[in-house]
Amino acid sequence: MPDSLSSQEVNSKTDPSVAKQWDHETPMHQQWEELYGIVDKLKISLLTTNRKDIGPVARSMAVSKRVGPDFLYLSNNHSQKFNDLENDKTCTITFQDSSTQNWVSITGTAATVSNSDPRIKEIYSKATGAWFGDLGDGKHDGGPNDPRMTLIEVKSKYIAYWKSTSTTLGFVKEVAQAAITGAVAQTGLQREFKEADIEKARQMA
Repeated sequence: MPDSLSSQEVNSKTDPSVAKQWDHETPMHQQWEELYGIVDKLKISLLTTNRKDIGPVARSMAVSKRVGPDFLYLSNNHSQKFNDLENDKTCTITFQDSSTQNWVSITGTAATVSNSDPRIKEIYSKATGAWFGDLGDGKHDGGPNDPRMTLIEVKSKYIAYWKSTSTTLGFVKEVAQAAITGAVAQTGLQREFKEADIEKARQMA
């Protein structure tokens, strides 16, 4: 149900759409499980790097593997994103589920950027090679030993996500009722993990 806006929330400069949906009750282990459920289902993310003299630049990328709170990607090292990461290893990963409105935002660091990491062979699939092409020289073949095939490992530093608690119809009704009454819509749960939380999850992965 929509919740009334209070003068205290306005005077304290509180964003009610966040504060009223903040999750103070769900156990931490369940919050992690539900986060993993969202990202593992979606698989496709936006990986955003910071480009010199331009700013944030995003592109769609499939997650090759998730290891606890961290993410592995395989990419062609001829891509401009590698120049971005050489200058600034900070990056963000975002996921959005249009069917539920669930979203995830991850701020992290590209801790590993390597075309010789043994994990490349572990997570490589032929579908990955489809984006590289085969030059026919026995070397640049889009395989795991292709010198262009490079692992990007993003270590998470901060994670925020929102999980819907409404059906599609319920979401529409909640927003409509809030718009009519002047109350604040509550359609899901807002959660976050800071560095200490993430390190604990990493140790358990």
